[in-house]
Amino acid sequence: MTSTYVLYHYNPSFAAALCFTVAFGVSTAAHLWQACRYKTRFMIPFIIGAIIETLGYAARIVSAKQSPDWSVGPYAIQSLLLLLAPPLLAASIYMVLGRIIRLVEGEERSLLHPKKLTKVFTSGDVLSFLTQCAGGGMLSQAKTESKVLLGERVIIVGLFVQVLFFGGFMILSVLFHRNIHRNPTTASLATDNRGGVPAWKTCLYVLYTVSLLIMVRSIYRVVEYIQGSEGYLQGHEAYLYVLDAALMLVVCGVFIWKHPGALIRVSKK
Repeated sequence: MTSTYVLYHYNPSFAAALCFTVAFGVSTAAHLWQACRYKTRFMIPFIIGAIIETLGYAARIVSAKQSPDWSVGPYAIQSLLLLLAPPLLAASIYMVLGRIIRLVEGEERSLLHPKKLTKVFTSGDVLSFLTQCAGGGMLSQAKTESKVLLGERVIIVGLFVQVLFFGGFMILSVLFHRNIHRNPTTASLATDNRGGVPAWKTCLYVLYTVSLLIMVRSIYRVVEYIQGSEGYLQGHEAYLYVLDAALMLVVCGVFIWKHPGALIRVSKK
């Protein structure tokens, strides 16, 4: 097997990797500052995810500079890190919904109690994370086509777990929103006295936005790995940046613009 079969089917862009490394680095710094400002420990997984995105594209810079004699190390690192960052971003999103539910005292309006919600979906995240880790490890050590195929299949399983749990989370969020709208709690109505859209509702809309972006990215990754290393998506770098890098950067940007800690603080006033 040639190295180009295992690694890239194109010349990776140094400029694109550099741009996204800087962008995710700036985003990480902004989230660190906001986490300190609003004392939001529940955003720690999100920050770790942003750091991993930054390191992933930094490793891609190194890999791109090696063209055309790529080594497995930087390639494997960037590939694995870019796979594993979104589940960490999602972990904080689960915790944000739990805090919204408690804030409006809407436990009875949710299909899962906030504590169970966080445990269930975080467990799914961990399972997806570990499965993708295992698949990525197999790919980094693969020397034959059969082992490459095995690694890709394990990653596909991990991605399907991620899509399944995240889809369930999105459905649960919508159902909670519907229930609290039809049968509001005293606490939810108390936050409506400032005029306009209440901050906790704005926070829910933000969750819908970032959740949709992560779901699109996850579906792209599933299709990419189902197609395999010889597939169209893995053969064209642009899709990585449009359907993964850009979407995850927008997720980070949306949470900077409408930070959950700030919205929840406003709702408490």
